[in-house]
Amino acid sequence: MNNTKETLPMGYFLPRRGLLAGLALLAGALLAGCASPPPDTTQRPPIVFVHGNGDTAALWTTMQWRYESQGWPRERLHAVDFPNPLARDDDTVAQPGRSSSTEQREVLAAEVQRVLAATGAAKVVLIGNSRGGNAIRNYIQNGGGDKTVSHAILGGTPNHGVWANPQFRPNNEFNGAGPFLQALNAPKGAEGNEVTPGVQWATVRSDNNDKFAQPDGVWIGAKGTPTNVTAEGPALKGARNIVLPGRDHRETSYHPQAFAAAYEFITGRAPASTAITPEERVTLSGKVSGYGPGGPTNLPLAGAHVAVYAVDADTGARRGAALVDQAVGADGLWGPLTTDARTALEFVVSAPGYAVMHVYRSPFPRSSNIVHLRAERIAEADKGAAAIVTFTRPRGYFGLPRDTLSFDGQLPPGIPPGVAGVSSSKLKLTSAADRPIAGEFRSGELAERVVGRVWPAADNHLVMLELHQ
Repeated sequence: MNNTKETLPMGYFLPRRGLLAGLALLAGALLAGCASPPPDTTQRPPIVFVHGNGDTAALWTTMQWRYESQGWPRERLHAVDFPNPLARDDDTVAQPGRSSSTEQREVLAAEVQRVLAATGAAKVVLIGNSRGGNAIRNYIQNGGGDKTVSHAILGGTPNHGVWANPQFRPNNEFNGAGPFLQALNAPKGAEGNEVTPGVQWATVRSDNNDKFAQPDGVWIGAKGTPTNVTAEGPALKGARNIVLPGRDHRETSYHPQAFAAAYEFITGRAPASTAITPEERVTLSGKVSGYGPGGPTNLPLAGAHVAVYAVDADTGARRGAALVDQAVGADGLWGPLTTDARTALEFVVSAPGYAVMHVYRSPFPRSSNIVHLRAERIAEADKGAAAIVTFTRPRGYFGLPRDTLSFDGQLPPGIPPGVAGVSSSKLKLTSAADRPIAGEFRSGELAERVVGRVWPAADNHLVMLELHQ
C-alpha cells in the first residue's frame, strides 16, 4: 500500500434521502459508473467493527445495514463491545471503570478469534472509529493480528495524537508524543512506513472538520494552546489515506461516504448504492448497560427493565400495548422484538438507581442484534426542570452552519458554530404537560425527523430523541 491522499468531493456517494413516510433511511441514489456486479457473497470476508472511546457496538448498526444491503452475509458482520470503553488518563496506571490500551487489544484479539472460529475464515477485515483504530493497530502490531487481518480501515483515528506534548498527560493513549503512539508509529521496513506490514491499510479523515485533529486545544479544554496536531494527524505513511471533505470525527466511519470508501477499499469496486434496503420483517435485540465510577461500562445491567412500544411517527403517541415488556437477566440482553420497517418505536429503560428513560427512534429499516441501550440518571444540574429532553446523533456530530437543525421548533441549544463537535442538545422544559416534541436534522441530502412525548422529570423520567443517521 502507499501513502497517497485521496479526496472525495462533498457529494460523492451521498445517497438521496427524504422523509417519505417517515423513513429517512430507506431512500438512496445509485452511484454513477458502477456497472460491475458485486463480488460473490461466499467470498466476502468477515468484518469486525470496532467502536471508539466511550461508545458502544450499537453505533455500527447503519454501517452493517449498508453492507447487508450490498449482499454481505449478516453472519459475517460483527461488532465488538468494549467493557469500560473510556481510556485511562494514564495508560500505565489502573483507573476504576476505565480500560487500558492493552485491555482493549486483548478484547479485540478474543473477538477476532471468535469470529474466525464461527465463520471458518482465515482472516478478517477490521474497521474502527477513533480509539477503535488504536486497538486495531495495537492488535496487528503487538497481538498477532498481522496473521489474522487482511484489511484495516481506521476512521478518524488520532494516529498522531489528539495532542502531541510530552509534558501534558505524557502516558495518555491519545498523546502523539507519548510512548503508546510513538511505538505504533515507529518506522517499519525499508520505506519507514508507520503501518505494520502484511495488512492492507486505509485511513479515512476529514479535511478540517474533525474535532480531534485541530491545531488549537479548544476541544480538549485547552483553548489557545497549540496541540501540535493538524487535520492530517489521522493519516499514516504506508496506508491509503482518504479524505472526506466536511465530514466530522464520527462521520469518517459512520457516514454513507465512509461506507463507500471502505467498501471500495475491501472489494476493489464501488458499491452499487449506499442506500439501506428495507426488510419486511425486522427483528431487534440488544443489551442494557449503565454507568460505573469511570463512566459508561458497556457491561450487562442486571435487573433492568425494557418495554418497547409502537408509536405514531408524527406525534410520538403509543399505538397499543407494549411489543416487549421484560426484565433482563444477568446477561443484560433484551428482545427479540419482531416489527416492520414502517413503525417508529419508543424504548423505555429503567433500573434501580436510574431514571425511567424514554428513547424515541425512527423506524428500523432492517434487523439488528446490537440495539444496545444505556440506562441514564438525571444530572444534578437538571433536577429543577419540569421535563428533560435530549436530541442526540450518536453516529455524527451536529455542525453549524453545515446542518439544518430544529429541536422543539427552535435551534438546538449548546451547539457552537464551526467545527462539528457536539452530538447532543438538551432542553430543560418549564412544563411537563404531555405533548409531542420533535427533533429534525438535515445535512446535505441526509434527513431525519424523530418525534417523542414530554414526560415529567419529577417522576424520574428522561426523554431522548435519537437519530439513526
